[in-house]
Parts: sequence; C-alpha cells; structure tokens
Amino acid sequence: MTDKSPPVELDSPKFALPAVMARNEKAVRDGFWKKLAKFAGRVPFAEEAAAAWFCARDPKTPMRVKATLLAALAYFVLPTDMIPDFITGLGFTDDATVLMAAIGLVSTHLTPEHRKAARTALHLPPLDEKP
Repeated sequence: MTDKSPPVELDSPKFALPAVMARNEKAVRDGFWKKLAKFAGRVPFAEEAAAAWFCARDPKTPMRVKATLLAALAYFVLPTDMIPDFITGLGFTDDATVLMAAIGLVSTHLTPEHRKAARTALHLPPLDEKP
C-alpha cells in the first residue's frame, strides 16, 4: 500500500509561505487595480492601498513585509470577506481594518517613493513638500 500524502518536508512552513505568497501575489496582480477602479469613490483608503501595492512590488522590500502586504491586499481583492463590499457604509470597513493593521506592522518600509507613486497612479496632486 502506498501513502499518497506529501512528504513531511512539504508540510513545513518553509515551503508553505512561498506558496501562499505566490497565490496572494497572483490575486493582487490580477485584481487590485480593477477593484480599486471599480470602487474608486467608495474606498477611503485607496491611497494607502496603492502605496502598499507599490511597496509589495518593490524589489528592495523584505520578503516578510511583502508577505504581510500581499495578504492584506489579497483580502481587499478577493470577493469573499467578512462584510460584502457592496454594503454601503460598511462594505470596506473590514478591508480597511486588515490593510491598516498590516501597514501598521510594516510602516517603516513604506517609503515616500511608494506614497508618491500611489498618488501619481491615483491621479492625486502631489503633496506639498516641506523644507
């Protein structure tokens, strides 16, 4: 009789995190800008989400930071979440909470360049630079 279960080492977190990250990265890559455009006027955290997207795509961003941001952005993108997005006034509260928690954990890695790129992508005027 043969055992069809994966080898024990494949169950290791060493292999699980890259697989989850790859799945999250694909979901974010395929759906982030589409969803943001669809709900543009109703996503109060659009600038933060876009900055997180640019940070997650930055090759200089550490892997653990990318994993955190991709998980939060995937939660925003995926249609199944705790509060459906179409509910006016409440739909994005869970998405905002997840994203703000993730950004709070990795905020030192969100650079002015990520924030500037987010504002540019969202067609927002540049922030006044202070001397």
